[in-house]
Amino acid sequence: MMKLKGRTAVITGANQGLGEAIAIGFVKQGADVYICARDNAKLLVTQKKLQNIAAKGQKIAAMVVDVSKESDVKEFIKSAIAEFNHVDIFVNNAGIYGPKGPVEDVNSEDWVKAIAINLNGVFYCCKHIMAHMKKNKYGKIINLSGGGATAPLPFISAYAASKAGVVRLTETLAGECQEYNIDVNAVAPGALNTRLLDEVLAVGPESVGKDFYDKALKQKKEGGVPLEIGVELCVFLASADSDGITGRLISAKWDHWKSLPKRRKELMASDIYTLRRIIPEDRSQKWD
Repeated sequence: MMKLKGRTAVITGANQGLGEAIAIGFVKQGADVYICARDNAKLLVTQKKLQNIAAKGQKIAAMVVDVSKESDVKEFIKSAIAEFNHVDIFVNNAGIYGPKGPVEDVNSEDWVKAIAINLNGVFYCCKHIMAHMKKNKYGKIINLSGGGATAPLPFISAYAASKAGVVRLTETLAGECQEYNIDVNAVAPGALNTRLLDEVLAVGPESVGKDFYDKALKQKKEGGVPLEIGVELCVFLASADSDGITGRLISAKWDHWKSLPKRRKELMASDIYTLRRIIPEDRSQKWD
């Protein structure tokens, strides 16, 4: 049984890597899909792939969009609603690493540009799809986060800061729109062998630090986390199976998310899978 049949999904940054894999997974699950990215040539290739696997009657569309530009996002969402009539699922996948190196050495414009794509882009998309979802009293927003949200990433500061911001924005929006049956969650897909990994290997340990470079080299050799694991989690969060689960950062690889439907009440009454400050008592320490 296809979990997304009859639903329309919008996916940003979907012309390669995880974004493309999510789009393919959604189409296989029966969704109509509207994708966007900045590179038109790659976008058209992905659109063709999706059309080739789509069933009769499934709609596939694509549009060139720079999510760091609010005007682009507004036009894209307006087009999506006009083209598909309704948008049920919005996946904010577009993202970049940004500049790499000690903060005093990185280019400030590149740093701000990474924030604009990774964080501002998520904000613009959520802002301009929210009225539509509130009107329909239903929606699924999935924001791609990552390791930068839960641990420091020396020498990749723009990425780390923006991804932490995405998670807090996710939690905040979940609280704002819960009464409208709109679920907003963040996904940590794991260490993927995509273009971002290739960027790290290309700049070398001088820019990202020896420890991070060595981890990337090991990941490249061992294969990393399969894209399919992140895709499966996104399908779950986009489907009715996850209704009522909101405001969480979920790891595709490490968290037992397949069992969450039977733990829905317990989960939503707790701060499990959220970003929180740790105090001494949390680590069995009693400090004056």
